[in-house]
Amino acid sequence: MLPKILIVDDTAANLVAMRRLLAHSGAELFEARSGNEALALCLDHEFALILLDVNMPDMDGFEVAALLGEAEHLRDTPIIFVTAAYADDMNRLKGYRSGAVDYIAKPINDVILQSKVRVFLELYAARRKLQQALDELAERNEELTREIAERKLMEAMVRHQAQHDPLTGLPNRILFHDRLYGAIQRANRHHGRFALACIDIDGFKLVNDSHGHAAGDALLQEIAARLSAQLRSNDTVARLGGDEFALVLEDVEGPQPALHLGEKLCAALAEPYALSVNGHAIEVRVGASIGIVPYRPDGRADADEQLMQAADRAMYEAKRSGKNRCVLAD
Repeated sequence: MLPKILIVDDTAANLVAMRRLLAHSGAELFEARSGNEALALCLDHEFALILLDVNMPDMDGFEVAALLGEAEHLRDTPIIFVTAAYADDMNRLKGYRSGAVDYIAKPINDVILQSKVRVFLELYAARRKLQQALDELAERNEELTREIAERKLMEAMVRHQAQHDPLTGLPNRILFHDRLYGAIQRANRHHGRFALACIDIDGFKLVNDSHGHAAGDALLQEIAARLSAQLRSNDTVARLGGDEFALVLEDVEGPQPALHLGEKLCAALAEPYALSVNGHAIEVRVGASIGIVPYRPDGRADADEQLMQAADRAMYEAKRSGKNRCVLAD
């Protein structure tokens, strides 16, 4: 697209002369016979250069330039004043204050006019290329920002999938051991207390055998939801695999509060489950054998393994002693 030049002069002969001189400038020429006409054209077009006659009736060139300077999208348009009063220093200073970048004296010297117009057209082309490069850079930056955000989202999704059970959405064994290790470190630093619980579902195999694996999956999801509802936001409930779950119960002060909490979980898990399996509603009942052990800071490097073993032993003791109960580890 050709750059545009606006010629503003109230004398028709001057417009014809300028048109002839700039016919081969490589620009599209626009003409205005008054300041108001020039301002109207500036609203509709982006000009690479304005050649503005100073002495015009109604609104002179200084006023036109001042009004253009007040519009944010027009103030950077270069203006060359065309005047017979070029030698008047006061007029030149007034023009520069109004926004002119140069002067051309009347009568117009063909070579000077064409040379100055060529310079400003080259500057305009350079600015356009620079702006295009900046726009392309901004667009690429936006693309990179989107790509980085998408990559971070994908990484977060992969990390979540690697650390969570796909069926229940609970933390898996890997994340659970990280949470347990973190609880131990906090308790050692701040002399805090927490409890570890291991849960095995009693009667789960019977549900699977009687109603199919879809029912078993639905039951595991309901158990996960029920456990999450019973615990606080800072506790951790995880599915270790199959029908085994484990809990990190924060701020449990001593054996009796831990045992009371375990018994409360037993009662909650023993309530009947209404499942929807392949469009059919079924009701099942299961129990839970829970082994629970409070943690007392002792600084041992293998405290997490010792806790898991103690909770496992207590859980198996709960099974041996009749199931659907909570046993406190020794």
